[in-house]
Amino acid sequence: QVQLIESGGGLVQAGGSLGLSCAASGRTFLAYVMGWFRQAPGKAREFVAVRDGSLTTYYADSVKGRFTISRDYPQNTVYLHMNSLKPEDTAVYYCVAGRLRSDYESAIKYDFWGQGTQVTVSS
Repeated sequence: QVQLIESGGGLVQAGGSLGLSCAASGRTFLAYVMGWFRQAPGKAREFVAVRDGSLTTYYADSVKGRFTISRDYPQNTVYLHMNSLKPEDTAVYYCVAGRLRSDYESAIKYDFWGQGTQVTVSS
């Protein structure tokens, strides 16, 4: 059974930093794209960042230069380090995994989702 377990969410002041982790289990994810989406109240799920099996990363324009995604491939773990956080970054952050080679920003392309972890940025 595949599981994606997120950790590391919380409350932080604007301008601060926070790190998220996601541990995947149930299969080997070396060839999978893994990363993060988020959903703010009343809004659709939004692509944040992913890293594929070839070390290539993709970021949403809204987080470029502030967020960094990394992976520990043997440990099936993906991380998101968030700097210079803004109130508009407040959302539930979801870990995702999927076998895709394009349309990385499309939520329906991902096979597996975590339960989500709340990130709240106060102004």
